[in-house]
Amino acid sequence: MKILKKVEIFTDGACSKNPGPGGWAAILRYGTFQKKICGFVANTTNNRMELFALISALSMIKYPCDISVFSDSKYVVDSISRGRVFKWAELGWKRKNKEIPNADLWRELVDLMKDHMISVHWQKGHSGNIENEECDKMATMAIKRRLVSV
Repeated sequence: MKILKKVEIFTDGACSKNPGPGGWAAILRYGTFQKKICGFVANTTNNRMELFALISALSMIKYPCDISVFSDSKYVVDSISRGRVFKWAELGWKRKNKEIPNADLWRELVDLMKDHMISVHWQKGHSGNIENEECDKMATMAIKRRLVSV
């Protein structure tokens, strides 16, 4: 059995009004190496920004890893940890004959997750967690500055 490198990902999404201008941010950490990324979307929702933060972070990882994801989004954490997203995939991304909200992003996320061993952890937002607070600041700054990426 191959030993996978351990990576931590911290994410946050923000939206000014909902829907409205949005920002996302992530911090990736491998050992002592840390990478911060963020971006802006002109018209979106908070849930889409939460998903986009994780998608953007996972997109940067080019080889299979053991990844711990930390997010203040119950929407993202519960959908993954409770297996909802995998059930939605089995059902063709539909529930009661309607497409799952944000199915486009969930599809992309599931595809990015398949090569990794991923655990997701909910952390309360705005509760003093350093990485969560930093991601929140970065996502909010991305909206204010209309940043595409940092």
